[in-house]
Amino acid sequence: MRALTIASALLLAALIGTIPAHAAYEAEFAAFLKQKVIPAARAAGVPDAVLTRELATLKPNAELPGLGRPDKPEAPAKVDFQAEFRAPAAYFKESQFVALAGPGRALAQKHAGTLKAIEARYGVPGRILLAIWARESGYGAAKIPHDGLQTVATRAFMGEKRDFFLAETVAALKILADGHITRAELKSSWGGAMGQPQFLPSSFLAYAVDFDGDGRRDIWRSAPDTLASIANYLKQKGWVAGRDWGYEISLPASVSCSREGPDQRQAISAFLREGVTRASGKAFPDRELDREANILLPAGRHGPAFLATENFYVLKAYNESDVYALFVGHLADRYTSDAGFVAPWKPTPHASRGDVRDLQLKMQKAGYDVGKPDGLIGFKTRRSLGLMQEKSGRPATCWLE
Repeated sequence: MRALTIASALLLAALIGTIPAHAAYEAEFAAFLKQKVIPAARAAGVPDAVLTRELATLKPNAELPGLGRPDKPEAPAKVDFQAEFRAPAAYFKESQFVALAGPGRALAQKHAGTLKAIEARYGVPGRILLAIWARESGYGAAKIPHDGLQTVATRAFMGEKRDFFLAETVAALKILADGHITRAELKSSWGGAMGQPQFLPSSFLAYAVDFDGDGRRDIWRSAPDTLASIANYLKQKGWVAGRDWGYEISLPASVSCSREGPDQRQAISAFLREGVTRASGKAFPDRELDREANILLPAGRHGPAFLATENFYVLKAYNESDVYALFVGHLADRYTSDAGFVAPWKPTPHASRGDVRDLQLKMQKAGYDVGKPDGLIGFKTRRSLGLMQEKSGRPATCWLE
């Protein structure tokens, strides 16, 4: 009898282990929808009929990455500080640009009229729009597999930034209520970014446009709507019409790498007087000479150098990453030229994020401004490394040694 009891217990435990992860939270999730989502959505004007239709059978997806437990307080983001820090060179493989540039040129011809009309309205060059489209969804070819509403609602229930994703859940419900897309077509990434431009629901409501004139803002299937929505986003974030994102330069040794950063902008003509030239050998456009830019050194002296305009930082509003914005800018240039980066991305020392963070904390204690000590090497850390190297009498590389 005892053997039977033990066997039964083991079988029961095994069966429990096969229950889908979300099943254990379904009751709590239903309560969350009733207590949090429905009141917020009603206040935002979502009709009860839509709430009933979309939420009555909604279940959480506990298999999404980055989730915690709904019965525990929201945990801060975890970072594996033992993971290897990836130097910028890893993001700029020539094969990626070759693979994307050809299709982008073909799409530039296919959508030439649309891109011209979009630039006339929003002031953003078509090649910039194509490059973001490429980076976000492979020109719309990437598989975007997740149920968008389920994703943001799950994150609001048991993920990080729960209040943020509660607002995104309400925004997703408003999208469905307005009839822009059906629930079956409301696909997102695992982080809740939707459609070909990878907009969060709130960004869709704020920036998506109907450019093909069919009465719907369709960033899932319409190339004109996708491209125009990206353009509207960038315009609203401050894109300056008539300016490019930046230029690869030759930075003479007489100009310290510690002068990097958008808070140290000056007129391009002033950089010319200091010996800065374009790496391509071409002259800067005359219209740019009196406009301001700043030094950008994603890998310090171990990689290409750039003068970045304010539009480079508008690209960062799309994704807060120097390498993302540089990838987009460089790919945009590749649609009109086969030329890659002039300077090479040199090998750099390997380090874990933990090692980098420890160094940042030591530098911060010594009075250097490194920004946030997060194990990532932003421009404040880079230029502080340069200042520290100069102070010790070493050649300044503005990078790890």
